[in-house]
Amino acid sequence: MANKPEMTFKYIFTYDYNPVYVNGAHGGVSPRGELVVNFYLERQPLPNSITHEITQQGTIGSETDSEPSDLNRSLVRHVTNGVVLNYQTARELHYWLGEKLKEMEALEKARAAMASEAVKPQATH
Repeated sequence: MANKPEMTFKYIFTYDYNPVYVNGAHGGVSPRGELVVNFYLERQPLPNSITHEITQQGTIGSETDSEPSDLNRSLVRHVTNGVVLNYQTARELHYWLGEKLKEMEALEKARAAMASEAVKPQATH
């Protein structure tokens, strides 16, 4: 059997490599025809300040004001990183993600099957 040509890719990580959790993305096609994807973490906003009344007993009472005033009606999408991909790389990433999703689905099915086996009543003799 003839040896096929091979290439080994070595991965080099910078000292500040730090994976981050994302739960969404926003972007589109740039004027240069590249895909721009900005990843974000969506969360409740943190206030700049909150004002509370002081009760007659001298304790902290109900909230009376907050800055910003729309604090309870807004969400923050904290964008920490993004990527720019050309067409070919975007297609390859799409394929790779599809393959990884298939692996995840197989794991989920196996976990569900194991869980359903664990809850079945045991036969008594």
